[in-house]
Amino acid sequence: MRFGPVPLLQAEGAILAHSVALPEGRLRKGCILGPREIAQLQATGRTEVIAACLDEQDLHEDAAALAIAQALVPDPRAAGLDLRPVGTGRVNLHARAAGVVEVRADRVNALNAVDPMITLATVPCWQRVAAGEMVATVKIIAYGVGKAAVAAACTAGAQALWLCPARVRRIALVETRTQTTAKVLGAEAITQRLAALGATLATHLRSPHREAELAATLATVRDAELILILTGSATSDSDDVAPAAVRRAGGTVERFGMPVDPGNLLFIGQLDATPVIGLPGCVRSPALNGADWVMERLICGVPVTSADIAAMGVGGLLKEIPQRGRLREAK
Repeated sequence: MRFGPVPLLQAEGAILAHSVALPEGRLRKGCILGPREIAQLQATGRTEVIAACLDEQDLHEDAAALAIAQALVPDPRAAGLDLRPVGTGRVNLHARAAGVVEVRADRVNALNAVDPMITLATVPCWQRVAAGEMVATVKIIAYGVGKAAVAAACTAGAQALWLCPARVRRIALVETRTQTTAKVLGAEAITQRLAALGATLATHLRSPHREAELAATLATVRDAELILILTGSATSDSDDVAPAAVRRAGGTVERFGMPVDPGNLLFIGQLDATPVIGLPGCVRSPALNGADWVMERLICGVPVTSADIAAMGVGGLLKEIPQRGRLREAK
């Protein structure tokens, strides 16, 4: 692509680089100059214009952006994403439904390394999004870019984006109570979290904060696709009341503790093949915490392993929740 001053008599087919005011209205930057536009420019006394001229080996910014977006999401319906109409070298991609977005970062990075004029910006991997929310934008910075670069970017970024829609609908919450936490409940905040993904609290049970009673209560849970446990007293060890009750009820505990703060005191496991999350007390606040990252993935059918949680530390220092009983830095 050639960029710079172009004599008006040679400018037909060139792309106007900057908007030009006319006696009536203006010519917008990015418009392709034809006989009418050139005549309008001549009427202003101009003899040349700053423009971009594409060569045979170049693609127009719109064609390039669309080609790359289609490579990212070759089957939009299957990927759960919509490609919005192209314009000014940009294609935006939006979620078709509520869910979490899988972003293959290695492919995004490879695409962005092809040519500085080719860019792709996305939400973070596993970001929760609402239906219709933007998850990525492809932007060609120049008015045109080489066909070879576009082809390389399409290959590098192939199928880099995917929406995992919410699948789990029936969720059980079991809360334990101590004498001092009888009125400190968390169902309201949890219900609001679930509603963002179209899930509901189908079962809400309460139990004294004792291993045997909690195990017996867990054994009564039926037809849940996800079990949440919120204890009246914080879980401080993998053999504490809630993890021990899961094992006593016949389940397993895969991991206690996560490198996300707030959210450190979370545990995950299974009970009769149903995922179990032992929630940290910070879920009583509507603020983002580590439990959100685990719940959102599981609700969207994305398995969460101990290794997945161990990898959450980068970016895991979240905004402090003032309501916490013990802040990070004592005052």
